[in-house]
Amino acid sequence: MEDSIKELYCSKVKEEPFARLLGIVLKEVDEGYALCEMEYDERLDNIYGMMHGGAIFSLIDEAFEISANSYENVAYALDMNVTYLRAPKKHEKLVAESRLVSKTKRQALFFITVRQGDEIIATCKALASIRNEGIPFRESIRA
Repeated sequence: MEDSIKELYCSKVKEEPFARLLGIVLKEVDEGYALCEMEYDERLDNIYGMMHGGAIFSLIDEAFEISANSYENVAYALDMNVTYLRAPKKHEKLVAESRLVSKTKRQALFFITVRQGDEIIATCKALASIRNEGIPFRESIRA
């Protein structure tokens, strides 16, 4: 993937309102790959004072969204299966890494891991549907 396209994806995540709300930052992107980070603080707590599962899922979904849409065509989530393994510690960074496992013309399978340091917090198997339409914001690079 060209550097100009990588920079475009990073810029789009910086502009995305939901990613900004949660403090999600795209650190790396390549074809079939994305690495996102998010700092855990009390704004992301559930009623038990632990990180809300929805916040962890949102970090997973951001990494999946970017990796699945890192090719020429738009991809949409068909199925996501998340396994939560342990609660993360507050005031530490979480890192979600999404990697392509298998890709055909119409579907792509990804495996996403969320880590805090060396500990695995959650895993996800995600299936994307690949559409026959280009990524709209990538058009500006070609113009």
